[in-house]
Amino acid sequence: MAVRRTLILPLLLLAACQQPVAAAAPEPAIRAPAAKIEAREPPRLQTAIFAGGCFWGIEAVFSHVRGVKSAVSGYHGGTRANARYDRVSDHKTGHAEAVRVTYDPRVVRYDQLLRVFFSVGADPTQRDRQGPDVGSQYRSALVPLDEAQHRVARAYLDQLGAARLWAGPIVTRIEPYKAFYPAEGEHQDFAATNPNHGYIRFWDVPKVAGLKRMFPDLYKAAFTRG
Repeated sequence: MAVRRTLILPLLLLAACQQPVAAAAPEPAIRAPAAKIEAREPPRLQTAIFAGGCFWGIEAVFSHVRGVKSAVSGYHGGTRANARYDRVSDHKTGHAEAVRVTYDPRVVRYDQLLRVFFSVGADPTQRDRQGPDVGSQYRSALVPLDEAQHRVARAYLDQLGAARLWAGPIVTRIEPYKAFYPAEGEHQDFAATNPNHGYIRFWDVPKVAGLKRMFPDLYKAAFTRG
């Protein structure tokens, strides 16, 4: 079994978020405005789901946000049977690579997480892709888990659309929650475990640097694992 795992891990990593790093330049960070409608959340841990391209980078960004207790890479939109990386990569499962974020709203609110997501996490004008990664599994999507999150997310998307900060129209979707399936262990805490991986250094380190630069009050140096 150890030999088989040794072979499987490199194959998984070759398939994952592996387009040539020189295929394009990293997406520029754009400081999104503070939300006009703030989230009003009870003072207990809350959960939110974000999809914005390769889950390695989205997980890395949120793992450096103060108040985030957990950021888990996984799949949302398809079924349990096809919630595997090799299946999701064929673009036909309905899944998006997504990250489930557990956070303390006494430290960081849902609307602040949205602001971080759009500022440094994902380009909301790219349809079914992010950077070098192309396919429906790399779509940009918000998955509200209750009516309050849906209301804040919808209002913020409308606010960003009116602000016209990006050259193209915003295509980020709001998707109904179905089920979230954690990804394989190899994909969890990937940026922390593989800091010198070429993809991480080229695409995701700049995202975390953007978080630190734009939102120093929300940034924390330690990577929250799990």
